[in-house]
Amino acid sequence: MKPRSGFVVVAALIAAPAVAHHGIGTFDTKREITISGAVTGIDFVNPHAYLYLNATGADGKVAAWKCEMRSATTLRRSGWSPEMFKPGTAVTITGAPDRNDPSSCYLSTIVFADGTSADRYGQLSQVPAPRPSAERAARLPSGEPNLAGDWAPEQLVMTDPRGRGGALVPLSQAPGFEPGANTAENARQYRTRDVALTPAGQKAADAFQTYNPQHNPRMRCETTSIIFDWTYDGAVNRVTQTADTVTLEYGQYGFTRTIHLNVAEHPATITPSRAGHSIGRWENDVLVVDTVGFAPGVLSPPVMHTGRLHVVERFSLDPAGPTLLRSYTAEDPEYLAATYSGSDMLAVADIAYSPDKCSELTDHSQAAQPQPAAPAPAKPWWKFWD
Repeated sequence: MKPRSGFVVVAALIAAPAVAHHGIGTFDTKREITISGAVTGIDFVNPHAYLYLNATGADGKVAAWKCEMRSATTLRRSGWSPEMFKPGTAVTITGAPDRNDPSSCYLSTIVFADGTSADRYGQLSQVPAPRPSAERAARLPSGEPNLAGDWAPEQLVMTDPRGRGGALVPLSQAPGFEPGANTAENARQYRTRDVALTPAGQKAADAFQTYNPQHNPRMRCETTSIIFDWTYDGAVNRVTQTADTVTLEYGQYGFTRTIHLNVAEHPATITPSRAGHSIGRWENDVLVVDTVGFAPGVLSPPVMHTGRLHVVERFSLDPAGPTLLRSYTAEDPEYLAATYSGSDMLAVADIAYSPDKCSELTDHSQAAQPQPAAPAPAKPWWKFWD
């Protein structure tokens, strides 16, 4: 990182899901183990579900095991359900052992007693799931675009369906890659970009610890920011629209924002919060949302922000999809040396909005904290396991 005109440029991972939270680092994917036993229970939660079973070892002794799976939300979107894992169900699991916990694993493939099997990123639905927002009018009776409904980004899956290597790519593009391929040029929702930080912003980013609950809101089951979590990890979101408000419900952790329409200015006094205070106006068919009043926090790991953060979002509807498009800019004169900007796209959700419970069950206490990128990493973020 080299100073430029008094500022510092840091390579940040904007909404990069693997680096921002996922705990693959606690598992040794260079090793493979197989365990067989009977299911004793399941925690079907975000950010990672956990399957519990009693397995008989080579010594004939029965031991309690727990195996980490994907988030409850992405499992549901892929056709998985808690009902698949009733107590007593016989299963065989192939996966990676935990480096620190001898009775924990990373589930790569599961085989049931009848011989059916599923890989970690397997799509189990045989028919398209109901699309609760599919039958919708393009406009409200008052004439504004109808943004209401349940929306979700396209799922990202690994090119290795077992989750042991390769790149994260959009689900629709996955069949075009060789298993385990390390390329994701077309992963359009998550990109690496340069973020210009002030010296104070750089210091805050350098101090950020991914696995520390005091630093990372996601480690304590809280939303990171209004920008980051809108598409993070395949969340299913809900938009409710009236003449005076637009309500955005972020599905992964049940986070809610209210956008106040027909309001010219923010109130003089705002209680700082992660959602801030949002006012919106229609410019032709684009909903322009201005938000201030943030509590200091994390914008997109490891980039931090102060209470002076100012975010402008522009929401528009493409009826042909239908898709919900968002572009955004963020400014923070204390931590950001330049405007932080980006865009994303949601489609009609393949399952109904239903926030899943959250519990951080992976023990990251012995995980090494990532060091700041200096200089910018030579490889893209999607090779996070290298």
